[in-house]
Amino acid sequence: MTRHRQKSPDARPGFVALALVVAFVCCASARAGDTLYRAQTVLTGQGEANRTIGFATCLEDVLIKVSGAPRLAGDPRLQPYKSRASDFVKTYRYHDKMSGTPTRDEQGTRDRPYDLFVDFDDEKINDVLKELGVTPWLSRPVLGVFVAMEQGARTTIVTADARQTDLQRDSLRAAADKRGMSIALPDDAALVRSSLTGPGLATTSSSALSPLVAAQGADIVLIGHLRWDDADLGWATDWRIDWQGRPHQWQLRGVTFDEAFRRGIGGAAEILSGNGDPH
Repeated sequence: MTRHRQKSPDARPGFVALALVVAFVCCASARAGDTLYRAQTVLTGQGEANRTIGFATCLEDVLIKVSGAPRLAGDPRLQPYKSRASDFVKTYRYHDKMSGTPTRDEQGTRDRPYDLFVDFDDEKINDVLKELGVTPWLSRPVLGVFVAMEQGARTTIVTADARQTDLQRDSLRAAADKRGMSIALPDDAALVRSSLTGPGLATTSSSALSPLVAAQGADIVLIGHLRWDDADLGWATDWRIDWQGRPHQWQLRGVTFDEAFRRGIGGAAEILSGNGDPH
């Protein structure tokens, strides 16, 4: 008699595919949770005195990042926590910003710039936020970000792949990382298919833009328009986002595009986390 081996249900292609998706999602969630409680700053040297200052700076940043509440910046209630910021630190590490450049003398060692990366204890940070009357914001949407930059007669949209917007793209991603947000930018091909132009972005609705970043997992659209102002020697910026059936808008003037992006992403986080409207 010929015996046939029965396939295990676990070996079915559909089951395997589902298992892989679940594993990927779980890993992605774990990575997002890990980085949510991480902050970084730049220090001179690796001495304890500067590291203590760095810990305090990073603590304020991570409290804002985890809560989505930028109003905590400069809040005097944070001072007692910042004075013992090392109590909340889980691990830290340095990255030499001049890596590959030889140290020339002893003074150069002390003056060498480093990135300080600090991972905080999530339970301790959550407890501090609770004492401050703020709730940790742990479930976050992916932002589809559309930014038009107008300078003179030219208006350019920042995309995921255009070399001419490399600096702005990197700045947007740094701003998103600072506030614990995942972002999706449109690529050039999507703009061509949709016939979207820089000047046209100002009058385009969020619902019309959503399909351009849907494949990247974007849940909600943030729209920004930056216009260079010679009088202010900075960018005049308008941001808008639709959330829970209501439009939200905020403006700022005379800032660098780095600061404009930080305020744009931070403002979106403030709204989405339920911490009010940006000022």
